Amino acid sequence: MKIVRLAAAAAIALASCTLQAQEASQATAPPTAAPAVSPAVENSVVKIFSTLRRPDPFKPWTKATPQDITGSGVVIEGKRILTNAHVVGYASQVQVQASQDGDKVGATVVAIARGMDLALLKLDDESFFDKHHPVKRTSVLPDVREAVMAYGYPMGGTSLSVTKGIVSRVEFVPYGYGSAGLRVQIDAPINPGNSGGPVIDGDKMVGLAFSVAANAQNIGYVIPNEEVELFLRDVADGRYDGKPLLLDDIQTLENPVLRQYLKLDKSVDGVVVHRPYRSDAAYPLKEWDVITHIGEYPIDDQGMVRLGPNLRVRFQYRVQQVAKNGKVPLTIVRGGKTMQVQVQVPVNGPRPLLIPALDGDYPSYFVYGPIVFSRATAEYLSFISNNAQLLNAYSFNASPLVTRRGDEPDAQREELVVISSPFFPHKLVTGYSNRFGSVVESINGVPVRSLRHLVALLRDLKDDLVVLRFDQRLGETMVLPRQAMVDATEGVLQDNGIRSQGSQDMLDVWNGKKN
Repeated sequence: MKIVRLAAAAAIALASCTLQAQEASQATAPPTAAPAVSPAVENSVVKIFSTLRRPDPFKPWTKATPQDITGSGVVIEGKRILTNAHVVGYASQVQVQASQDGDKVGATVVAIARGMDLALLKLDDESFFDKHHPVKRTSVLPDVREAVMAYGYPMGGTSLSVTKGIVSRVEFVPYGYGSAGLRVQIDAPINPGNSGGPVIDGDKMVGLAFSVAANAQNIGYVIPNEEVELFLRDVADGRYDGKPLLLDDIQTLENPVLRQYLKLDKSVDGVVVHRPYRSDAAYPLKEWDVITHIGEYPIDDQGMVRLGPNLRVRFQYRVQQVAKNGKVPLTIVRGGKTMQVQVQVPVNGPRPLLIPALDGDYPSYFVYGPIVFSRATAEYLSFISNNAQLLNAYSFNASPLVTRRGDEPDAQREELVVISSPFFPHKLVTGYSNRFGSVVESINGVPVRSLRHLVALLRDLKDDLVVLRFDQRLGETMVLPRQAMVDATEGVLQDNGIRSQGSQDMLDVWNGKKN
């Protein structure tokens, strides 16, 4: 018995020693090595200095106060620099500076895709590229849990910053301005100023940093090379046309009662057409059609397609691969029958909207007496979107700025014309409440189709009085003396330091031949 106890004690002691040795070995073992910092990449990542003159939608006759910002960029083939669109959009001046270089080099924006947040720069002095060479790009998506390094110039310092992290997610998501694309999520710290910098695996770029998640830590987003390549091919002719888009409204097929209603066999997977993009008889998709394949790729009941054994993304991702000659092949089930259809997909930007984004333009306007007219844009709506109480009031008043937010233009209304600014002080508008933010419905009983149409109506008006009616439930109709409004305009412009009565396109209408 004593021998057994001694043997047991010896075994316990040996196990304890072994465990201690393992713990000591683990404590002293080096951590998993991060990707090495590449000197070649460091030499090709640049800091971008931009002076932005954004539009002022509420004072469309001028531009917003100049704003100096910094971002990052990377040298690519063709003696070009790739960066984010938001770093150089509306820039009146752009300069780049390489790490450890003392001089800044002037640059020009030669291509921009605001929806995908990508832009290309050319330098005034191309000798810069003699010492700063293109960074190579991988041709495949990074794997989840793959280690990467984010290069850039975040705020808080002047030297190049390199942070490490891993790929945690790959998705196909909406970007902006009606665009959608692949997005890679990483946990490497990305901060303001990192935008436009490359994310590197080894010595090759896997994508371009472009944003961080709001109200979250260590969640950054990357535009992968696949999207970059699509952009570069698109702008090879000097113009960005946009990605092909499938504009039909889709819903998933997960609910079993929905499947029962559609009388679908259990073998059928796909998504349901909730609302076709067009309702005419010639359009190939109809309500309740079930899309089972896009090209040769099967779609599951959540509207996803597989890109690999561990990666699924929204099926719309495949549009940019399978679209040919502006058409996308789909397999559908309609009334229990399987059919092949070809759907026309636009490639000239997002879905047209009655209230569009400026997308790099400055707002058109026209001053008539103490009143400023302009178009309603997504940027103009910021005064409503950021104020819940005001949004509720505009909704209650049935303003088209709210009720028609997602509508498309038509022959009756090509755009919404708004009073873009508070009235300038003048006796002509005494007694009227300020109509800032109101949508013009008609002038002297004629419905207003567009800003150009409004200017033409005012130009050709022969009546002594101008009757200005607004499109809303509550409010007032303004009646104004026509000739006095015309006569007062020049004084209003001088009193308020406005150089021109309208944007050039509106002046062309105003000064055109009268009917």
